[in-house]
Amino acid sequence: MQFFKVKTVEETFALIDEMIPATQQTEVRELSEALHYILAEPVTAKENVPGFDRSTVDGYAVRAKDTYGSSESMPGFLNVAGEVKMGEVPDVKVGRGQAVYVPTGGMLPVGSDSVMMIEHCEDVEGLLNTYKQVAPGENVIRAGEDIREGEILLEKGVKLRAQELGALASLGITHVTVFRKIKAGYLSSGDEIVPYQTENLSVGQIRDINGLTIAGLASDWNVEVVYGGIVRDDYEEFSQKARELYEQVDCLIMSGGSSVGAKDYTTEVIQSLGEPGVFVHGISIKPGKPTILAVADGKPVIGLPGHPASAMIIFKLFGERILKKLSGEHLVSKPGHIFAKITKNIPSSPGRSDYIRIRLEEKDGEWWAEPIIGKSGLITTLVKSDGIVEISSEKEGVSQGEYVPVILSR
Repeated sequence: MQFFKVKTVEETFALIDEMIPATQQTEVRELSEALHYILAEPVTAKENVPGFDRSTVDGYAVRAKDTYGSSESMPGFLNVAGEVKMGEVPDVKVGRGQAVYVPTGGMLPVGSDSVMMIEHCEDVEGLLNTYKQVAPGENVIRAGEDIREGEILLEKGVKLRAQELGALASLGITHVTVFRKIKAGYLSSGDEIVPYQTENLSVGQIRDINGLTIAGLASDWNVEVVYGGIVRDDYEEFSQKARELYEQVDCLIMSGGSSVGAKDYTTEVIQSLGEPGVFVHGISIKPGKPTILAVADGKPVIGLPGHPASAMIIFKLFGERILKKLSGEHLVSKPGHIFAKITKNIPSSPGRSDYIRIRLEEKDGEWWAEPIIGKSGLITTLVKSDGIVEISSEKEGVSQGEYVPVILSR
């Protein structure tokens, strides 16, 4: 193994898409318990939504052509023929020169093609004065306009958010087939690392921050995390604990020990877990160059830098994609961005992608990105940030006022 034949960010994303398998294990879940799960098969609508033509406002169902020419100065006149009650099929029709009252969500009576809002008309003892003309279909949702019978409502690989659950519920669907939740194991390494609950630190000791931050990010992506504890810089102990945790989970995550130091055993341990092994050892990125990505007998293994800020940025960029790919989620080609103007010049080295922590501020109706300058090991720079700015490898930096892509972190 030749260390630090670094990959570009783009090459790393491509390798992740190529190397990481998607889970094939599925389960059936009740709709109310399926939030954030990934659909394992497409859902086809078996009925129209809505199932009938309905009004979107409180008003009067009319024939649009009977209102043409109506205005405040010269109102039209229609005879009120009755009203529609919510949840009931209308027992009245709309004929020429007639109108029927209909509440929001009520079914349109036969003969009508539009609804005039009550604000634009006045019922005077059964004679409706119309002060505005309406167009055919105005203030109406047609049967099947929202969801049409026979169409594929949701594709395989879609993550079920609140809005997807609502759409499924509107069709009367109570259970869905989803990919089971992924389980990831996390292991910290290093003689200097101690549990974060440690009250008094000895000289040189560092509390295990990554065990919480990495697990927290994974939980945001609906991944169950098993904490494997802290392992000393001893190959036999490291290898044994990594193997034990690896056997319990779908993905193994480790932080620390990814550089070229004599006591960094991460690569050797990963290689011992299974084939094909490491496919990325070093990424042309700042921060986070000493990153290891591997697949061991079908299970992804992620070796993160030890510095908390670097670990979080790398895990957000690449760990999220790995876990989502593993979970069966359909992925877009790159992480989602917004664009903001940068507040100052930032130099960068060509051939390396830089990721700068930033704070967002709104000025004169536009978003501005204020760089937060700090060393990669400072966790407080992430606490203060709203996201990270991507300076791609082909650029030599960005200039003040330039629009830059921002990957949001909150």
